[in-house]
Order: sequence, then C-alpha cells, then structure tokens
Amino acid sequence: MAMRKNRLFEWPLCVFVVCAFSVYPVAGQVRYSIPEEMTLGSFVGDIAKDLGLEPQRLVAGTARIFIAGDSEYVGLDREKGQLLVKERMDREQLCAEMPACSFSFDVILENPMELFRVTVEVLDINDNSPVFPKREIELEISELAVPGARFSIESAVDQDVGENALQKYILNPTDHFNLNIQGRIDDSKHIEMVLQKPLDREKTKHHYLTLTAVDGGDPQRSGTVKIHIVVLDVNDNAPAFSQATYKAFVPENAVKGTLITTVSATDADEGSSVNIEYYFEHATKSIQELFTIDPISGEVRVVGDIDYEKNKLFQIKVKAKDHGGLTDSCGIVIDVIDVNDNIPKITVMSFSSALPEDSVPGTIVAMINIQDLDSAENAEITCSIHNNLHFKMESSLSNYYNLVTESVLDREQTAEYNITITAVDGGSPPLSSKKTLSLKISDVNDHSPQFQQESYDAYVFENNVPSRSFFSVSATDADLGPNAKVSYFLEDGSLNGAPLSAYLTVNSDSGVLYAVKPFDYEQIKSFKINVKAQDGGSPPLSGNVTINIFIKDENDNVPQVLYPVQTSNSLVAEMVPRSADVGYLVTKVVAVDVDSGQNAWLSYKLQKATDRALFEVGLQNGEIRTIRQVTDKDAVKQKLTVIVEDNGQPSRSATVNVNVAVADSFPELLSEFSDFTVDREYDNKLTFYLVLALAVVSVLFIFSIIAIVTVKIYRWRQNRLFYKSAANLPVIPYYPPVYPDGTLGTLQRVYNYEVCGTTDSRMSNVKIVRPYSQNTLVDVSCMGTMQREEREQEDVNGEQNPPNNDWRLNQQGQRPGPSGTYRYSTSTQQRWTPYGKARAGPHPEGAGGVVPGTGPWPNPPTEAEQIQALMAAANEVSEATATLGPRYNAQFPMQHVPDYRQNVYIPGSTATLTANPQQMMPQQALQGPPQAMPQVDIHNAAQTPASKKKSTKKDKK
Repeated sequence: MAMRKNRLFEWPLCVFVVCAFSVYPVAGQVRYSIPEEMTLGSFVGDIAKDLGLEPQRLVAGTARIFIAGDSEYVGLDREKGQLLVKERMDREQLCAEMPACSFSFDVILENPMELFRVTVEVLDINDNSPVFPKREIELEISELAVPGARFSIESAVDQDVGENALQKYILNPTDHFNLNIQGRIDDSKHIEMVLQKPLDREKTKHHYLTLTAVDGGDPQRSGTVKIHIVVLDVNDNAPAFSQATYKAFVPENAVKGTLITTVSATDADEGSSVNIEYYFEHATKSIQELFTIDPISGEVRVVGDIDYEKNKLFQIKVKAKDHGGLTDSCGIVIDVIDVNDNIPKITVMSFSSALPEDSVPGTIVAMINIQDLDSAENAEITCSIHNNLHFKMESSLSNYYNLVTESVLDREQTAEYNITITAVDGGSPPLSSKKTLSLKISDVNDHSPQFQQESYDAYVFENNVPSRSFFSVSATDADLGPNAKVSYFLEDGSLNGAPLSAYLTVNSDSGVLYAVKPFDYEQIKSFKINVKAQDGGSPPLSGNVTINIFIKDENDNVPQVLYPVQTSNSLVAEMVPRSADVGYLVTKVVAVDVDSGQNAWLSYKLQKATDRALFEVGLQNGEIRTIRQVTDKDAVKQKLTVIVEDNGQPSRSATVNVNVAVADSFPELLSEFSDFTVDREYDNKLTFYLVLALAVVSVLFIFSIIAIVTVKIYRWRQNRLFYKSAANLPVIPYYPPVYPDGTLGTLQRVYNYEVCGTTDSRMSNVKIVRPYSQNTLVDVSCMGTMQREEREQEDVNGEQNPPNNDWRLNQQGQRPGPSGTYRYSTSTQQRWTPYGKARAGPHPEGAGGVVPGTGPWPNPPTEAEQIQALMAAANEVSEATATLGPRYNAQFPMQHVPDYRQNVYIPGSTATLTANPQQMMPQQALQGPPQAMPQVDIHNAAQTPASKKKSTKKDKK
C-alpha cells in the first residue's frame, strides 16, 4: 500500500451548477467539485443559493440528505443552507484506479415535497508517492546476453491519478543498461532494461543499479528500488507466452477453486521449459485475495468471493521466468458476469403517516427510492401496490417512485390503510422485496350530527316539578374527536307570547330536556320545539329534529256546579206537589269539570237527605226524581246534599245543597219557610274595603273645606292690605319720549289704560278701544270704590280747582319735551288698579270735557307734602332718563330734553313747578307768547268713574 502523509494540500474549491429544472418531484440538480482529504466541517457549497431557495425553506421543509450507501460524507446545515464535510474522503478508497471519482446524494424537502440531486466530484491531490512492489530486485543475467536484450522490471504503483500519477523513471548508473518503457493494453507503464554493453562475468559478477519513479505532482513525490544483477553463464533463450493477453469470464459468487484460465510459456533452450515459474506481477491486495496462480502449471483459480457490484473487471499481470533468469510477461483480463443475487432495496425517503380524508386525488403520500445493485435486466425494477384501489405508484425519476392517492378517501369507511409496496427485478429467477406502510386517515368535519328519527313525541304531565327532566334526544356524528363532539341547543321560538326558554331548557352535553316551570293542560295541550345538534368542528355542522311535546292531563280541577246556583243571602227551593207521581223530575244538577278524559267523567249521588226514600239522583245525568208517592207524613222542607265526583285518580268532588219544598201552593210554602234560618256570611274583606273607601272620601272632603276657607281668608287679608297701603303710594307719571321723526327709536311703544274698580270687579270684562294721548294724564285722585262714586254723582256740575299759584306755567301752554303730531297703533294694555290707587295714563284722543288729571287730589295734602312727593318723583325720573341720554344725544339737542332735575311737570296741566324760583332761569322753550288752553266741551266728554268723582269733590269744596 501506498504511504500517505498527514498533509492536506490546499486545492481551490470548484462548484459547477450543472442544471436546474422543475420536473416534480426532482426540482433541480447541482454538481460540486472538492479536493479529497478535506478536514471535517469544511465548506462544500451553498446549496440554498445554488438551488434558488430561501434559507427558511430548508428549515420549514425539514431538509435532509439521503445517501444510498452506508457512508455519509457530506452533511447539511439547514440554518445556513450550506453543505459541509462530514467524513474524511479518500479518492483512492472511493474510486480506486478510476480516473473520475464522484458520488451522489439527494436533498429532500417537505411541505411541499421536493427532491434535488447533488453530485460531488472528489478531485485527486498528490498524497501518494510512487511505490515499487519490492524494495530490492534481483536479476540473473547470462554473460552471453547480447546487447539489446530486454529484462522486465516490476513497475512502481502510484494511486494518484492525472498529473499526480507516475510520470517517469530514472535509472542510475547507465553503464550497461538503459530503460525502455512500452505502453500496455491497460494503459499502464511497463519497464524494461535494455542491455547496452556485453557483460563479462570474469570482470564483474554483480552490478547494483537504482531505479527511481517520479510522479507529476507539486511538489513531486518519488519512489526507489535497488536492482541487483547477477551475471550467469550461458542461457541465451528467454521464455515466451503463447498469448500476450488472456481473456476470461467468471460469474460472481463463483465457488472457491473455480478455474478461470491457464497461462503457458515456452523456452527454446533444452530442458528450460520444465523449469519455467509463473507468478503475478504487481498484484494488488484485492487480486491476491480473490485469485491465485499455480507457479508450475499456470492455472488461475478463484480463492475468494467475487462480487460484481464491487469489481466488474480484473486486469492481472503474469510473469514467466526460466531457470536462467530470463522472463516474459503477459496480461489476463477477467470479466465478472453479473448474477441476480441482490434483491431490490426499498428506502422510504419521505412519508406522511397521517393524511386528511379530504385530500384530492394525486396527493403524494410517500417518496420511495428503490435500488438494485445488479446490472442490466437484473436491475430493472417493477414497483406495484397489492390490492389497493385508492393508491398507486408513479415513477418520477430513475429509481424514484411516488405513492399517490388515486381516489377520494373516506375516514368513516376506512380509518387506516396498510399499504404493501412490492419491488421486483427483471432477473431470472426474479428477486423481490416488500415494504408495508401504515397510513392513518385523519378526520375532517364532513359529517353533520344525525338523529335516529326525524321527529320525536314527548309526553309530560301537567303540574310537573320544575327543573326535572322528562325527555332526552341523542345524535351521532360519524366524525372523530372534536368533530364528533355533539352539543345540543334549543332553537328560538315562542309559546303564548313567551320565549320557549321560559318553558324548556336542554342540556348542551347530554340532550336531556328539562321543564323550567310547571305546565297547565287547560292552557297548553301540545306544542312543538326544534332541537339543534351541533358538532365541534370548524366550521361546525349541525342537524335539527322536531319534538312534539304533549301535555298529559291530571285530575287537578274539582267539578264546578253550574246549577243550582249557590248563594249565601237568598234561599232557592224546588217545589214538588204532593200529587207528584213516581219518577217526578224535581230538578237537575248541572256540573262540569275542566279536566279531560276520565278526569272529566262526573257521577252524582246523594250524601244525605231528609227522607231517603222520597228522592234519588241519577248517577250520570244528575236528575233528582221522586222514587215514591208523596204522603202527608213527608216533611214540607226537604234539604238534599248532592255530591258531584269525577273519575280521576285520586278523585275530586264538589257538593251542592238542594232545597225541596213539598207543597201544593205558594201560601203553604211561604208559611213553612218563614222560620227558615238563613245563614248569612258576610264577606269581611268587602266590608273592610267599604269602610276604607268611606274614610278616604271623608278625609278628602275635610281637606277640601280647609283649603277653600284658607284661600278665602288669604284673599280677604290681601284686600285689607290694599286698603291700608293705598294712601302711602306715590303717583309716578312716566311719559315715553317721542322724537321728531315720529318714532320711539328702538323701544316699543307702550300704552296704558286706567281701569278703576272694586276688588270684586276682577272678573268683569273691560274693553278699551282708544289709545292714550301723549299730552294727557289720568286723574290720580280716584281713591274710592264704585259704590262711593255712585253716591257722589249729585255734584257732577262742579268746577275744577285751579292749580296752586306757586306753580309756574310755561310760555307755550304745554309741558316741555318733544312735541308734534304722532300716530299710534291700536294695540292696548289692560291694567287693573286696586282700590285706593290711581295710575297716570294718556287722554283718549277726541274726548271732550274736563281734562282728566287736573282736579285736586282726594283729601288734598298740604303744599309742602305735594312738593316733597313731586320732587322725589322727579329725581327718580331724571335718574331713569339719564341712562337713555347717551343713546339719543347725537340725534336730539339738549334744548329738546326736559330738565327733570330742575322742573316738575304737574300731571293734567300746562304748569311747571320749579323747586328754587331764584335759581330758575327762563327756558328758551318758554320765550314765546303764552297760548290759551283750548276750550273743552264738558257735556260732550265721556263720563268715567274718575270724572264723576272729581265733579263731586268740587261741589263739596
């Protein structure tokens, strides 16, 4: 074996992207070239980048490497998307003498399933030196050997290839011999030494040469061998093989000792052919383990186990040597015949153990690689599935198969499949292998819950106990797991205006129906509900069922007697004449029962009677009849108690009393029944309500009387206050300013009308049809009542007192201020003045007679009191006017504004009262000649209570 040095030459990394194509499932193919003997973890290639994949795709797809052999030289780093060296690679061990050395593997991705073929070529480095089979070679050459004689020497072996292989030999010294290198059929080098000068045994018996083999690596490596030449006496003919190359065939797995071929060589010297010896020249270790040659006969036999899959061809060099040391060589080419001795190997590269049942046909279930190490027909594989119509095998690439679905799957029919894959080769006899895959079908929510019946009938007794179950429903779902978990719901609905949830509820897990409250057969006899069963799938599926609920009657109602009517305060008796025959119909008891069925079947019987032998009652119809003739001994008053009983379990009954009078006439009947004691039962509750109502009405009446009296007293006190405070109220006349343009500016005009009346005249209607006049004031002296004014009408023709002499009259005969003709609207304002108070107001236009407001005050005060009151009023009016002055100063000069601080204008006259006559300056408005007041016809003036009062006062004065 060649000696390797622990040294790694640095070779450049060569990456070749051969092809990239999208034939599913093989999505691409990449080829890399790397030198041998790379350290572990060395970078091989960026597989993600070269395949055009994102690094995340390798992680998400659970990328992995699949290698058919046992050794995994390259590993995959999914995070970085790189291929790294995982084991040491020796090209000579991988490929032996093959010039091109490479190996392939597959990169598999899932979700979706993809396959990429990667080929890595291992490049040779000069890590092996040329090695000779022996360290020293000994040759025996006759001294009679003529120049040009050739002597074969075993060549050196260099396991490297290419330029790193053996390139040349150097022989030293070259006094007698030279090298002659000839090509052989195996393209290897064959070395021969050619004699240049005759040998002389007497001069030199031994010659020592050194043969050096040099390769072409960088740096170069070499190997040497020592050649010892022994000069012999005469042997002038060398052995010669009959064939230069022998060809032979051997089947693999041939038994040991099998003869492959026989080589034969002859020697022209006499007796030399018997002494020829055969041996393998440069035999490798594998050849020595598999073959042997008989040194005498030249037979080549099998001594080991020949395997076609390991070695398909053997080339062996055989050398023949005679007794004189002369040799000859030949070659043996052994072809190994393949025998079908390898069964197909099934490898599951990717497999989904669970498959949804809604997978579409053509979904890949598994990716399988099948390899057969045999060749030719023995390696032709047929892959199939045994008796399974839902799956099939599809060939995607050489030796690759996909297991795909062929039809729609249904988990409810088959939840698990055991798929047996069979691979058969084409040998004779054929060999096969099987592999079983267990595939589970995962559930999909494709089935809705189903009830056993389309509708159910449920029965429940009335007066049932609340929260007690009375019926249950059940639905099944063919799905599995959460998809089969059924929940029950009561669909929305109403019953008698109330939601169904007020009557029923359903357990969502068990489907048991519960009554929320008791049922009453007399109100509800039957109804329908819809229950929905819903599974837990996504999205959920549901099924409905109708439940007809029938309420069963219970004997919970007593019979009700309709006739005879029972009253507590009246006595009703049936009269039977004494001449009544047997079977005479006295009366009929009529009763009903609101229950149904046998609970409503009524029967009648007498509980007690005054005379049992006189009357009987019909069991079914309730008719009371006589059973014998009436005699004189029979009592006139007969009281019968009839029991009305239903047929329920337990039965319920009611009693009714029937009064029967045995008499022929009403007087007799009345005389007998006059001493009847009638039980009078008063209804205590009704009496309580009557007493309560009477008390409430009485209390309300008393409160009403108190409220009315209180209101009357309050109004009377208010009137008394008005009487007492009337003499102290000052009269403050106010005149809204009127401007030269005939308007009031932005202020609204207000018209005041004076109405004087008693406290009882508030309910009277007063109609004022004329507006006030700007230059007239209403008399403020009206202090009496209407009755008082009527008593004073006798002095109507009196004269008005003139004003005080201390008062001054203006020159124009009118009160100062804006003057002119104005137009007023006809809107009115009614104001009620209580007794003892007067208001100032304008005079109606066109009215004749004495101007109101110019008469004396009632009970006239002194002049000092009048002046004091008027001055106070003037100050208040001037202060109110001052606030309006800045607004109208720009429009009206100061001479048109009356000076209310200096002058006081007496209502009803043209006089002006000056507080300080010495300081009072004449106004420009008074410079004109005085004007006489217009004469007013008193007889044409409208009579008012105020004017009547003024006339009466003047007469008295």
